[in-house]
Amino acid sequence: MKAVELDHLDKQILNLLIKDAREPFTEIAKKLNVSGGTVHFRVKKLEEAGVINGSNLNISPEKLGYDIVAYLGINMKNSQLDKAGIEALKSVPEIVELNITTGEYTLLAKIVCKDTKNLYHVLSNKIQSIEGVLKTETFICLDEVLSKPLQIM
Repeated sequence: MKAVELDHLDKQILNLLIKDAREPFTEIAKKLNVSGGTVHFRVKKLEEAGVINGSNLNISPEKLGYDIVAYLGINMKNSQLDKAGIEALKSVPEIVELNITTGEYTLLAKIVCKDTKNLYHVLSNKIQSIEGVLKTETFICLDEVLSKPLQIM
């Protein structure tokens, strides 16, 4: 896949949207000394090129009572990726990220749970019971020291 070439204005617009995706295009235009139409056109172009894929709401899980974040290394029974197993894992609500990896694990999942009892339930009743899951290893996150969006250089 060929990378999309961005000019200086595209990069500035992206960096402002990364900081606050809800900032009005008119405000971005004022900051960059261009018209609101220019910002709208550039964002539309970036969306069509696949650079921008929607926007997300950043929710604080702990404010909603989710006190456990864990990373889960998952090994599948088959050396080939088990599509049905992956689809079943995708349907587990507590899994917020799922990646195919190299190394010791077939997959790496990020899961968010209310407490250790909820974590135990998710592991034993939702994840380890999926056909194709051979074994799992859980790494509980004690504290997040860095989480940042990609900065466009």
